[in-house]
Amino acid sequence: MSANEVAWLEAVDTPPQRESTWRRLVASRSGLWGLILTGIVLGLALLAVIGATPYDPISQRPEDRLQGPSLTYLMGTDLFGRDVLSRSMAGVASSLQVAVVAVFISAVLGTFFGVASGFYGNRVRAPLNALTNILFAFPPLLLALALASVATRNWFTVAVAIAIVYIPIFVRVTRAPVLSLRETDFIKAARVLGFSSNRILFRPVLPNILPIVIVQVTLSMSWAVLTAAALSYLGLGTPPPTPALGSMVFEAKNLAATAWWTMAAPGLVLIVFVVGLNLLGDGLRDALDPRNESHS
Repeated sequence: MSANEVAWLEAVDTPPQRESTWRRLVASRSGLWGLILTGIVLGLALLAVIGATPYDPISQRPEDRLQGPSLTYLMGTDLFGRDVLSRSMAGVASSLQVAVVAVFISAVLGTFFGVASGFYGNRVRAPLNALTNILFAFPPLLLALALASVATRNWFTVAVAIAIVYIPIFVRVTRAPVLSLRETDFIKAARVLGFSSNRILFRPVLPNILPIVIVQVTLSMSWAVLTAAALSYLGLGTPPPTPALGSMVFEAKNLAATAWWTMAAPGLVLIVFVVGLNLLGDGLRDALDPRNESHS
């Protein structure tokens, strides 16, 4: 390897300052509150996954139906005597399962298509742009609703439907930075040195757009949770008896006046989770911004 190649590799392989990034995230008010709120909800979901809910979220106890919040049932019971807190915890776990799979699929495919669109020229960019614009022409919820309604109803098909909706977002947020990077001096130098396109992509391009993808993943998680809840509310989400936050709100809509806790509990958990993810996304955006290095 020549001295020029070594110098180029050293220039693009500088390791990220993880400690300073974490320090800036925690120092940020939005980042800190985002970590706290998201951590609380993730803790509830983890307890549900390992079966540590106060009661079985599925089993019915008719003798305890519509009991208000108390020391026995912290968030009361629903129409069938099921513990609302336990069901809310299981509903968060269910929503998180759908959101994680949906965002993973959309992030991987959207980033791949976005990088390809920005890096490989108009022959690749034109058809991807056309497909992206077509998907953007549909309201996200209506498109997810249509996709979920034509498939077999289970949590994975709901996740795939949401993923298809959010793929164009990742395409757009990654394509623009790649277009800018393609014109930078170190990319031009790499081409002069004879580096392959794959080597350029995996060395300087992907690490440079990774912070953008991380922030978008966090924000898309909140959107995916809301979309999953909306589909559950409309009867197209995770099928019963698995609890889902949207279906819990739907079941409680006629009880809001007499048993307010049946709607308040899943609604509060959903709000805290979405607000926490949005605050965390804002904090990550500021912490990963290289322009903040000079202020750390």
